Amino acid sequence: MLLSIDWDAYSGCADLVFDAPIWGTRDLPADREEAWQARTLRRNPLAQDWTPLAADFPLYPGWEALARYAGCPAWVTLSHADAWGWLEDHARRTGAPHDVLNIDSHHDLASRSGDGTRVRPGNWAGLGLGAGMIQNYTCLYPAWHTTLAVAEGFDLERTHAEVAGLLSSELLPRLALRRMADPTGGLPDPAEVSGVLLVQSPAWTNPAHDPAFWALTEHLNAHVVVAPLYRQWGGCGAPPS
Repeated sequence: MLLSIDWDAYSGCADLVFDAPIWGTRDLPADREEAWQARTLRRNPLAQDWTPLAADFPLYPGWEALARYAGCPAWVTLSHADAWGWLEDHARRTGAPHDVLNIDSHHDLASRSGDGTRVRPGNWAGLGLGAGMIQNYTCLYPAWHTTLAVAEGFDLERTHAEVAGLLSSELLPRLALRRMADPTGGLPDPAEVSGVLLVQSPAWTNPAHDPAFWALTEHLNAHVVVAPLYRQWGGCGAPPS
């Protein structure tokens, strides 16, 4: 199988955080950095770093267990829209579609906004299913969704019903929505994984967690598809050497 990991499954939010991007956001450059600085200053107008975000936007446990995939072929990229090229490459090299397990805070199967035929972070998986590049698709929501009543992974029946209204009926038997029972529940054995894609999704993830993301990227020895960000207060800086 191919394993896709969206960093927003770990860099998440607490309950009742009404400016949290998990509820919906664009994915433009300003959303990836400037919007986070604005959230920080709303919490502390005198802030000099990302510290005021800590309570509302924690780094949930479980991401450390991803280190088990060191040795698997791995790639890292900025946006899940980049997964399209990753899928194409695997299909071209193997001549067959793959099962995909996506650890994510969003199902990425379809969206009610924008052009549904253009590959975007919110629809790459659904388009991959429709194009025959994904055989079977599973979205594995993080365990912390059990405490957020509006999160996709809180009520899987509700979310599946929403997906069923957006996709063609012939695709539905090939997808599954699940939630981790604990912070590491459902992680596949590395021997079952033929490729890993680590996605930063900076419009959705706390800049204070960039060092952990980069450390994981380096541990997995991931090849860069599109360079992720290393966001420092006042402007992006270079990643650690």
